[in-house]
Amino acid sequence: MATKKTEKQNFSKYIKWFWKAFIIGILFIVMLFLFASWGFFGEMPSFEKLENPDSNIATEIIASDGEVIGKFYAENRVPVKFEDLPPHLVNALVATEDERFYEHSGIDARGTFRAVVKLGQDGGASTITQQLAKNLFHGSDGSRNIVIRILQKVKEWVIAVRLERQYTKNEILAMYLNQVDFVNHAIGIRSASKIYFNKEPKDLKIEEAAVFVGMLTNPSRFNPNRFPERATTRRNVVLAQMVRSGFLTEEQKTELQKTPIVLDFKPESHDQGSATYFREYLRDFMKKWVKEHKKPDGSEYDIYRDGLKIYTTIDSKMQKYAEEAVKEHLTILQAKFFELAKGKKNAPFVNITQDQTDKIIKSAMKTSERWRLLKEDGKSEEEIIKSFDVKRKMRVFTWQGERDTIMTPRDSIIYYKHFLQTGMMAMEPQTGHIKVWVGGVDYKYFQYDHVGQGARQVGSTFKPFVYSTAIEQLGMSPCDSIIDGPFTMPKGKWGIDEAWSPRNSDGKFRDMITLKQALANSINTVSAKLMDRVGPKAVVDMAHDLGVTSEIPEQPAIALGAVDITVSEMVGAFGTFANQGVYIKPNFITKIVDKNGVTLQQFIPESKDVMNKDVAYAIVKLLEGVTESGTGQRLRWGGVSGLTQYKYAFTNKIAGKTGTSQNNSDGWFIGMVPNLVTGIWVGNDDRAAHFRQTLYGQGACTSLPIWGLFMDKCYKDKDLSVSKGEFERPKDLSIRVDCWKKVEADTTATIEEQTEMDEFDF
Repeated sequence: MATKKTEKQNFSKYIKWFWKAFIIGILFIVMLFLFASWGFFGEMPSFEKLENPDSNIATEIIASDGEVIGKFYAENRVPVKFEDLPPHLVNALVATEDERFYEHSGIDARGTFRAVVKLGQDGGASTITQQLAKNLFHGSDGSRNIVIRILQKVKEWVIAVRLERQYTKNEILAMYLNQVDFVNHAIGIRSASKIYFNKEPKDLKIEEAAVFVGMLTNPSRFNPNRFPERATTRRNVVLAQMVRSGFLTEEQKTELQKTPIVLDFKPESHDQGSATYFREYLRDFMKKWVKEHKKPDGSEYDIYRDGLKIYTTIDSKMQKYAEEAVKEHLTILQAKFFELAKGKKNAPFVNITQDQTDKIIKSAMKTSERWRLLKEDGKSEEEIIKSFDVKRKMRVFTWQGERDTIMTPRDSIIYYKHFLQTGMMAMEPQTGHIKVWVGGVDYKYFQYDHVGQGARQVGSTFKPFVYSTAIEQLGMSPCDSIIDGPFTMPKGKWGIDEAWSPRNSDGKFRDMITLKQALANSINTVSAKLMDRVGPKAVVDMAHDLGVTSEIPEQPAIALGAVDITVSEMVGAFGTFANQGVYIKPNFITKIVDKNGVTLQQFIPESKDVMNKDVAYAIVKLLEGVTESGTGQRLRWGGVSGLTQYKYAFTNKIAGKTGTSQNNSDGWFIGMVPNLVTGIWVGNDDRAAHFRQTLYGQGACTSLPIWGLFMDKCYKDKDLSVSKGEFERPKDLSIRVDCWKKVEADTTATIEEQTEMDEFDF
């Protein structure tokens, strides 16, 4: 009896201990959750933070036609709303990640039990809301320490419940898909859709949506770009889950599983994609802008995290056509450059000594990343220079794509010095809107911007400034005659140190010609004579009025283009002629908007009247002569000539001017139609590297074909509405421009008087 009584007492004792332990356990769990919610285990998000969770949202660069041409980001994330998600993507997500998503309140009882059993491992146990909580507020990686991981789990549960109270189920799904890292700089479903399939999320097919859901467990392992077979297998598992949840039929699943993954992979990085040089120029602009335009609380906007939208003037189609035109022509021209330079001493440099060559190479070494890193590592200059002569594996740029090779860093410098570069900008003259910006051939390898940064010698493209000064100040017209003959400017005149006798590029003189013929054929003696009549200062003033901000020396030699000016300045200046004498400063942004759609700044173009409409139109008619019978007339050709395939034969009115600097270091063409002015420069980064023959190095061969290819593409795209019409003629035009028309007697007399004056005093 005593034994039975003792056993009963012991059993009662165990029962009491069990209930005590159970109650204590419950209290412990309750207190655990309370402590977590009070922030004892680390800061918990406030109501305001739950309402506006911190996310690194990329700033979007938006073209004038609505296309996103680039982003600034710490994480390449652009949020989408639930309405922008296709139903099959949502179905695939719920079926695979959280079948009871619409039934629980943030924590799934079965999932919780599974998480306890598999302590320290998610194993797919977390609900979508818990995963969102983890991603939003303490990172996607859980601690390997069991105690810390338990505390993290508790925080996830608390935050998940709060999220469920704060947001609808659909909002939670959208937030979750906006947070996921799909690798390859694809943060969130919108970036992933654009990068992997080049489409918006709403346009994803069922099998494409299943690929992304399949990536969620391990984005790197199931990356379809690197591991297509593995990604396909995982995608098929997702499709099977959709059948299990009733979102697909067995027949649909079978058919979709047979479909291969077809990517349209377009990675979005800072040195890849469209308009890379423009985007970098814009980045520098925005860095200054944020310092001058603060948030309401006085802090600076972060262009990498605050989700701004920058609406630019760039046309995404025109930009694409421009980049294609550059590649098509320079691929051919570059091959010829390598061919002609092969075996030549000091190639690609021409007519310089070995010492000068060594100086150029050493300068390139000192500005290289290799030099900087070795210098920081404490290496001496001698050690660093020796390292440039050690062969190593490297990847180099070619027009056929990147190529792996073995060469010394010194040889790679010489290799890259061979490459022809370009600067190309197109602008709408009536608004100043920049439509195209190509600053070089490949931003990853050549980061110097030849549109916004690089001023180069403009050659004969400067001559219209001389002619416009003469027409405005001397009352001349394109039809006035002048003698093309030997001309010498005496020592001392206009401050020159010695007598100057310019020669024509072909060494010939044409006797009596009109100004239109002189500019069409880029006659140097005529430009020099006009300069002598008006003086260098008047021409410099004219260039500055036309928007040129580069320093121009007040010397007669500028008549032939011995001055450095940027592509953007030249395009802006020529735009004044096309815009009836009104200069509009080239601009590239229309407005900047914050992530909530509030406009932070609207940009209004700057403009000023520079010259009379009649003078501007007279210059346009002069420039039309260049493409009708002068150095730009090959735009009227078809077929093939030398290196260049002229796939165009334009018949519409085109005003333009070629330009070639001394030694063929710089080749230019500026072409205009009524609503588009495009300037192109081609040359090597180093002026000592250039074509030896003018046949290949002149602007008509290096730059003009790019303009032709570009315009041909634009004309074929009817959505662009690039003009094929004539330039607007001012009413009651006071300057004679139609040189072929018969004139009245009094007008003829005036012209004869002018001709006599030309013959007498040039």
